[in-house]
Amino acid sequence: MIRKLLFLLTAAALLAAAPARAHHSFAATYFVDREITVEGTITQFLFRNPHSFVKVQAPDASGQMQTWSIEWGGGVQLTHDHVTRDTLKPGDHVIVTGNPGRDPTEHRIRLHKIVRPSDGWKWEGVIM
Repeated sequence: MIRKLLFLLTAAALLAAAPARAHHSFAATYFVDREITVEGTITQFLFRNPHSFVKVQAPDASGQMQTWSIEWGGGVQLTHDHVTRDTLKPGDHVIVTGNPGRDPTEHRIRLHKIVRPSDGWKWEGVIM
């Protein structure tokens, strides 16, 4: 009995020390079977983990200007793609394509592609 208890405690300690690999489902927040494109001006670039965000001032489907919250990969993932905290700046004009948020009043997008037409810079991929 003591041997089993010691084994269970050791196993629990090892599992607790392992890094967590679980992740939330994007389908809970975004329509993963739809895609939209917005064109506008960056107001903020939050380069961080677990997800970075780009805030873009752009019109919605009715033409009203909105601040869109564009969810992107984490800083570590983006660094591997040669994106740094200085890649995008407020005032940059961009075209963003991705999955729209399930709540249209939040003006959220899960990023698939971003293009800065002024110099042709672009990023395209899938965030985890």
